[in-house]
Amino acid sequence: MDIIPAPSPNFNERAGPPDILLLHYTGMESGEAAIARLRDPEAKVSSHYVVEEDGRIFTLVAEERRAWHAGVSFWKGERDINGRSIGIEIVNPGHEFGYRPFPDAQIAAVIALADDIRTRWMIADGDIIGHSDVAPNRKIDPGELFPWKTLAQAGHGLWVEPDPAPGAPLAEGAEGAGVFAFQAGLTRLGYECPPSGQFDAATTTVVTAFQRHWRPHQVDGIADGETRARLIALLRAQA
Repeated sequence: MDIIPAPSPNFNERAGPPDILLLHYTGMESGEAAIARLRDPEAKVSSHYVVEEDGRIFTLVAEERRAWHAGVSFWKGERDINGRSIGIEIVNPGHEFGYRPFPDAQIAAVIALADDIRTRWMIADGDIIGHSDVAPNRKIDPGELFPWKTLAQAGHGLWVEPDPAPGAPLAEGAEGAGVFAFQAGLTRLGYECPPSGQFDAATTTVVTAFQRHWRPHQVDGIADGETRARLIALLRAQA
């Protein structure tokens, strides 16, 4: 696997070893523009790697250093996600500039890169996640077209396809024990969704993020039977 050096000055020291693999899309009109921004000291953003659509891999920040890619974020009780993660920016125009499927060569490169990274760091499958998982109120990348199932089948991440759970869908405005239990499950998986028993707008945002990753064919923020069943199965898979 050839990796092209493209050093960025935008990093600082970590407090400990990384244990999250955080995937993004670049959301810019070209890979060249994205790499230029990630190397611009005025921009104050960076990632460890960029993967182009043709499969080329660029390294910007050493894995031992803290790159600046997550922003305000949360996962499993932690808020310094930059300090805990290795960030991979995957070239794609994103929803603003013409979101499109990720080419096979690009996904093969992401898989090869994940293979390599995980030989050096202890990263659990449940902590291979997207930017929208750690910042659901701000980010939607890498989005519903990213092939999380393919990544999991290659050995990186979690994927489940259980039968739908019984019961009526839960949506904004619902309340009660069922909502409380569902929020508790999302929190246990890693999201910031404190159980209150009130299905509010913040819960809808988190459910939407969950669906972008684990139920991408229908992203509507409603906790229907399929969404609830996938959450339960994921909690069992990472236990």
